[in-house]
Amino acid sequence: MSSCNLSKRSCEALASVLTCPSSNLRELDMSYNNLQDSGVEQLSVALESSDCRLEALSVSGCGLSGTSFKALSSVLNSRSCSLIELDLNSSHMQDSDLMLLCGGLTSSDCKLETLRLSQNNFSQECCKTLSSVLRLESSSLKKLDLSNNDLKDSGAEQLSVGLKSKSCKLESLSLSGCLISEKGCSSLASALRTNPSSHLTELDLSYNHPGDSGKKLLEARLKDPQCKLKNLRLDYCGTKWLKPGLKKCKYTDLPF
Repeated sequence: MSSCNLSKRSCEALASVLTCPSSNLRELDMSYNNLQDSGVEQLSVALESSDCRLEALSVSGCGLSGTSFKALSSVLNSRSCSLIELDLNSSHMQDSDLMLLCGGLTSSDCKLETLRLSQNNFSQECCKTLSSVLRLESSSLKKLDLSNNDLKDSGAEQLSVGLKSKSCKLESLSLSGCLISEKGCSSLASALRTNPSSHLTELDLSYNHPGDSGKKLLEARLKDPQCKLKNLRLDYCGTKWLKPGLKKCKYTDLPF
């Protein structure tokens, strides 16, 4: 139900569906609707119900604030919650909002495996928070999308600390369009080299600037038999992608 001009009133009806014992709904896409905080709070109450079986939720681009992220944190902290995938792309999140969400991400009851945080207002500070989550033995995170945030090299270095941990279960990491240069790419390559037990198989660094040295170090990990990395994206790179605010474009044929 993405982009269907729905409001917070729709969430009340959906919440009653989610808490119905006979409901088998597993995936719900409410992205790009005007749900607001009150709508997400209603959904959050339903998600904490023992009758709710929802596993994937998308509320990207829904005009949310810290109130919503605090409510979702409570959901992730709930033992009865079945959510394993959460999409918060284009949610205008700040570093402080991620701190609220991490209250649930650090819970031993959190089952979340996929977290999408693309196109928000994060800085490199958010990576320190996420790195601490990745180092937790109880963390279930396997896929993390941070593309199109101004994380820079310092952000990549913080994430590398998490990747070095033997507790890290991350299999897929997207840092496309994050203003990362060869310094940050070298840190990521070093993390994969020093942690042979790393589960990372996919790494997206497109629309960055790894430089020749960063590219060589990352490609060496593909050839390393001890490294599990199988898919590495380094396309559309160059110095122009180190300019803040420069976003990627995608051409689509429109039917007439």
